[in-house]
Amino acid sequence: MSAPDCLTVVQLIATPGGNWGGMEKHTADLSEELVRRGHKVHVLAHPEYQNRFSNTIHFHPLPVQWGRRNPLLKWRLRKILRELSPNVLHAQGNKAAAMLSGEGKPGSVTLGTLHGTKSSHKDFDKLDGVIAVSKGIQQALTHPDTKLIHNGIRPHGNSAITTHRIPESQDFALAIGRLEPVKQFDNLIAAWATLKPQLPLYILGNGSEADALRSQIERLNARGFIKLPGHEDNPAAWLQHASVCVISSGREGFPYTLVEALLARCPVLSTPVNGALDLLPADSLAASTDPGALQTLLSERLADLEGLKNSQNVCFERASQELTLEAMTNLTADFYYQLLRKKTAN
Repeated sequence: MSAPDCLTVVQLIATPGGNWGGMEKHTADLSEELVRRGHKVHVLAHPEYQNRFSNTIHFHPLPVQWGRRNPLLKWRLRKILRELSPNVLHAQGNKAAAMLSGEGKPGSVTLGTLHGTKSSHKDFDKLDGVIAVSKGIQQALTHPDTKLIHNGIRPHGNSAITTHRIPESQDFALAIGRLEPVKQFDNLIAAWATLKPQLPLYILGNGSEADALRSQIERLNARGFIKLPGHEDNPAAWLQHASVCVISSGREGFPYTLVEALLARCPVLSTPVNGALDLLPADSLAASTDPGALQTLLSERLADLEGLKNSQNVCFERASQELTLEAMTNLTADFYYQLLRKKTAN
């Protein structure tokens, strides 16, 4: 029995509301594109996320803030799945993978997308297939059916509306992300204050480290050339004007900032994290995630921004072909059908 042309797909997000990050954005974008192609998509997630999805998506609020072994949560999940009878059950992240393991039925498949490296991936081993968003993540998996699918986004629009005014009269460097320890913006600020390059640095984002980072900038007398404007709703517009984008993270699954920068043809300098290792040339990567390695990279590459941009032209072209929402959805849908054919054959 072959899989139907129109699939019924369940996407499960198990994060407890509040933060809307790369994994949640990934799920929303993928769901919208699958619907546009004629599939039926049901999203099961915390009720706070409902307004993030259009009315073309069937949203089912689920109290995922409860523990994954909570019997009432398990009952609610199974009840929804019985009613929907989906062809594809797609878990986004580790907790969702644990919740969906064992929930597959004859004629349906379970799979999960792993968005970051964890100490254990055993919950994914119980699914029919696994998607890894970077080579580093894929290499950490032992599942026999894995697929590497990089995150993709819609092509940048021409919207000039931004939350904060873009500095138009000068070249500038840009960093984007939640102001949290894993992003290591303190290392970036320390390096920038030491090197004092000709271009100012803007770090877009909010988070728990905001006050500490502002205090660090004050202590280093760097307020004149390091700025923290806050969260920006339209980072793509900033990237289209920036001279360089810097990723200073200690770890990443596959950073959306990297995708957005390359599609905007903005060169990127990065610590050697997942995603950057897949897509950037070696001389655009720090030797490690340590503060000294980042400072060395910036010292060497900021001196010739035109040369840096030219060295990444092949990266920009690859991004325009491979890091789009269309390309990501093509590969994901193909993997759905591949797993369904295998399940039917068995």
